[in-house]
Amino acid sequence: MSSFAGVSMLIGDEVHTTPAVDTCGDSGYHLLVVNDYSRTLREIPNGKVNSSGDFMVGGHKWCICYCPNGADPSCADFISLFFARCCDDDGIEEPVEAKVEFSFVDQVEHQKQMHIRASKSYSFSSKSPSWGFPRFVRRDILERSGNLKGDCFTIRCDIMVCKDLNTKYAGGTVSDIHQHFDYLLQNKVGTDVTFEVSGETFAAHRCVLAARSTVFMAQLFGPMSEGTTSSAIQIKDMRAKVFAALLRFIYTDSFPEIDKNNYLEGDKAEVVEQRQEEEVDYVMWVQDLFVAADRYDLQRLKLLCEELLSEHIGVSSVASTLALAEQHYCCGLKNACLKFIQVQSPMCVEKIMATDDWEHITMTYPSILNELISKLVSNQKDKKRNHERM
Repeated sequence: MSSFAGVSMLIGDEVHTTPAVDTCGDSGYHLLVVNDYSRTLREIPNGKVNSSGDFMVGGHKWCICYCPNGADPSCADFISLFFARCCDDDGIEEPVEAKVEFSFVDQVEHQKQMHIRASKSYSFSSKSPSWGFPRFVRRDILERSGNLKGDCFTIRCDIMVCKDLNTKYAGGTVSDIHQHFDYLLQNKVGTDVTFEVSGETFAAHRCVLAARSTVFMAQLFGPMSEGTTSSAIQIKDMRAKVFAALLRFIYTDSFPEIDKNNYLEGDKAEVVEQRQEEEVDYVMWVQDLFVAADRYDLQRLKLLCEELLSEHIGVSSVASTLALAEQHYCCGLKNACLKFIQVQSPMCVEKIMATDDWEHITMTYPSILNELISKLVSNQKDKKRNHERM
């Protein structure tokens, strides 16, 4: 069971925290309470960090770094969160491996031990002391959500210290079965089925695919499986890097990563432009992975993609994401898109409506327009009532 590792309260640029008492065991959680959120936006500019107090988990000293206006110009519309090993931690030169999960305090599903165990572990040392999310959540999405209450929100950081990397064979409670399955995938040990996707070939294991996906079970072991034994199976309408990510999830049960935060050189304007292009590519990749997850009945992957798409809604992507949400019956993602459109300026709405994806929505899903108009009318009525009360 995860142990309570204290609480830090941020009020503007001030930090109040409980003493750093070590938890009993290798798992713990720390609460970061951001009071007077609007004040932190005014007082902590883009690129600046406000850190929690130090806390102890697994015999090591850690802290949480909070950037209300983003860690750099490329994520200025987001809140950035990072988990860091403190520079005065004992043995900081030696790497420590840990799994980390950030969630809002009410997101109970993310705080379960099974969810945290399934996530990827990261190495923390003096050479690489921190890891995190430059784009944890868009500020406008947070401000419209129920997570911000009375200009305050609470982040829960769950930590599971796996083991020191220099004590590789030490006993522990963290399962590493996903690493063994990933080894089988990457090294093609005992593979017995081949897929061809966009000109690339992928080797895999029938039993693993069938155990994870009812669609693969039917395809590989069902009545129509005779033709899948002698030649490569052709996968159409999917990019190779999307299928590679799909396989990675099937074998590890962890969300596959893409190198979207690599180091970029150049002046700030060039970096921002490149980051924006990366953001567009990343959203398209997640959208394609979302479709693939639904195609192969991988519901957990579909939910993870839905969460990411909700966090990365933008003027250029909202129409395509909305169309996917309607097509694949994702009410939560659909509502997030509609809420995003509701709060946009007339100029931004014009940009959204000028996209090909919006034209596709009007032709294919006209009921969405009725829902949007209904929500906009409801908003205007609420504003009128609020104005009358003042």
